Amino acid sequence: MSATRSHILVVDDEPNIRKLLAGVLEDEGFEVSTAGNGTEAQDVLAGHSVDLILLDVQLPGRDGLSLLQDWQEAGDSPPVIMMSGHATIDVAVKATQAGAMDFIEKPIGVERLLVSIGNVLRLGDLHRENTSLREALDTASGSASEIIGACAEIARLHEEIARTAFSEARVLITGENGTGKELVARALHAASPRAGRPFIKVNCAAIPSELLESELFGHERGAFTGAVATRRGKFELAQRGTLLLDEIGDMNPTTQAKLLRVLEEEEMERVGGEKTISLDVRIFASTNQDLEQHITDGEFREDLYHRLKVVPIHVPPLRDRTGDAALLAIHYLDHFCSVMGRPKRRLAEGAVRSLADYAWPGNVRELRNLMERLVIMTDATEIEAGDLDPLLAAGSSGVATSATGPLAEQLETFEQQVLSRVLARCEGKIDAAHRELGRDRVSLHRKLKRLGLA
Repeated sequence: MSATRSHILVVDDEPNIRKLLAGVLEDEGFEVSTAGNGTEAQDVLAGHSVDLILLDVQLPGRDGLSLLQDWQEAGDSPPVIMMSGHATIDVAVKATQAGAMDFIEKPIGVERLLVSIGNVLRLGDLHRENTSLREALDTASGSASEIIGACAEIARLHEEIARTAFSEARVLITGENGTGKELVARALHAASPRAGRPFIKVNCAAIPSELLESELFGHERGAFTGAVATRRGKFELAQRGTLLLDEIGDMNPTTQAKLLRVLEEEEMERVGGEKTISLDVRIFASTNQDLEQHITDGEFREDLYHRLKVVPIHVPPLRDRTGDAALLAIHYLDHFCSVMGRPKRRLAEGAVRSLADYAWPGNVRELRNLMERLVIMTDATEIEAGDLDPLLAAGSSGVATSATGPLAEQLETFEQQVLSRVLARCEGKIDAAHRELGRDRVSLHRKLKRLGLA
C-alpha cells in the first residue's frame, strides 16, 4: 500500500467554483473530491480518508455551519476551512467558534488559499506526530522507548529495522512475550515516511472473536444489536499510517478470511455497510506463537501468513542476549530512580552475575518490573546479589521444595504456582494461556476461578 497525496474535499453548491478549485488544487499535487451539498459530502467522507475540507457557508439544505458543528461533535473530523461570498464578522466568528481552522472570503485568492491549506495541513501533521509520540512514550515508559542492547542479536535487529523501515513491505514480528515486539513495530513506524501519521495497535487476543471484525473494519449504524451509531474501525483510523495487528495468531478464521481480502484488494467495507473504502495503511503483525504449526493444525490460513510475512523480524529472548540483562537493569534502575525521585542505584558485581545466570522467562518485561520493585522496596544505593536472588527465585519456574502436607494439597499448590506464572507471561489473557497450556479454555477458566486466580 503506497503513500498518497493529501486529499481535499471541496463542498460548494456552485459547479463552476467546484471545478475551478479542483483544477487549482490538482495542479498543486492534491487529490481532490467535490460535493454540492451536505449529503454528498457525507458520502465522500464515508468512503474515503480526507485530510482537509473546504466548506462553503451557503449550501442547499443544511448550511455549512450546521455541518461543521455536527462533524466537530462526532469527533475525528478532518480540519475545515470555511468559505463564503457573503461574509460578515458574525459568520466568521461563529465558524471559528464551531471549530473552523480558517475563514476565506470569496472571490478566493489562489495564493491566500494555498497558504491557508499548507498551514492547516502542517498543523495536522504536527498534531498527529505529537499524538503518536505521546502514545509511544506512554507505552514504553518514557526513556525506555529505545531498543537497548549491545549484543550481536540486537545489532542485527537494529540493522533489520533500518533496512525495512523505508519500504512499504508488511512485516511479521515474532518473539516470546515480553521481548519488545511492539517496540520494534513503533521503531519501524518512527523511521518510516509515515512517521507523522497515526500508529494504531489492535490486540487480536484481547477482543472477543465476535467483536474483532467490527473493531478492525468499523460498522454502520444498525449493523447489529447495540450498533447505535456508525463507527470507524482501526483500519480507517490508521489511514496513511501504520496498523499493528498484535497477537495475530489468536485471530478467528472468519476474520482471517476478511483480512486476507482487504490485504489483497487494499479496500474494505464496514460491517453492515455497502460503500467501498480505499485504504492506504502499512500493516505490521506480531505473534508469540508458531504460525507454521497453526497452519499445519488448520488454525491459520497459509495464504494470509505469506501475505503478512513479506519481511520477517524475530526479536530474541533476553536469555540469548549475552550481557544485555545488566545493561537493561542499569537503564531501568536509572529510569525508575528518576521517575520516583530516589537516589541513584548501582549494581554490585554479585548482582550482575545473578542477572546473567537467570533465564528470564518473562524477558525484558520481567526485568523491567523487577527493577521497578527494587527501587520501591530497597533503600540501599548498591544492589547486592542478596537483594536480587529471593526475587529471582520467586519468578523462576522451578518447583517449590518447601511444600508440605498431603499430596493433593502439594499438587494444588504447585498447579497454582504454574498457572500464576503462565498467566503473568500471557498478561492475564486466558485465550493465550489456554493455548500455551494445551488445555480447553472453559475448563481452564473454571480451574482458575477455583484457585482464586480469576
